[in-house]
Amino acid sequence: MRTQDRARAVVIAFAPIALLVAMLSHPYLPGRLPDHAAVADAVADGTTRWALTHLAAAVASGALVLAFVAIRGYLRERGDQSLSAVGLGFIVMGSLSYAVLPGMEFSPLAAFESGADPEAAQAALDDWFVPVLIIGAVLYAFGVGCVAAAIRRHGGLGSPLTTVVVVALIVMVASRFVPLSIAQFYVQSAAALIALWPLAWAIRGQPRAPLPA
Repeated sequence: MRTQDRARAVVIAFAPIALLVAMLSHPYLPGRLPDHAAVADAVADGTTRWALTHLAAAVASGALVLAFVAIRGYLRERGDQSLSAVGLGFIVMGSLSYAVLPGMEFSPLAAFESGADPEAAQAALDDWFVPVLIIGAVLYAFGVGCVAAAIRRHGGLGSPLTTVVVVALIVMVASRFVPLSIAQFYVQSAAALIALWPLAWAIRGQPRAPLPA
């Protein structure tokens, strides 16, 4: 196995773990999102946890970008010329939008620590938070869809495993559109794990002869 393949596999395997840790550490928010009162209560219950969780979420977003960069490199070597390249660009744009959201959610923390109303601060974010979330989710979904199509054509995983990876990628991006904590936090991170770990394993363990030009 080449060192490059090993490095790619490590990056791809690490990204969903980073996302899972960030999402599991996030305080549970019941009901439909956004829930301003629940956010205010979570901030009041632990400002340090709130801050660290959202820093971890931003790191996880960056880790997922690196994972898709590694996947793009693998697919390029297997003959994909455009699908994963286009997809990667949209994934980067969507991930940058997604990484902005944890920064926005420091506002209720700052309000709480300064003696202001964290619920009002969170509510004031809606006009910006929701559009950024939706735009980022749309960009990310298109990008991941392109990569999923490239995996289907060039991934070399075999039919059953390819189906698992593609379906998990679809579930992962679809969860970003569902305004429920269970989807945003838990379904998304579980789907990322199911999608990316088989890819990491395939890249690590699958010998590949040079492909014809």
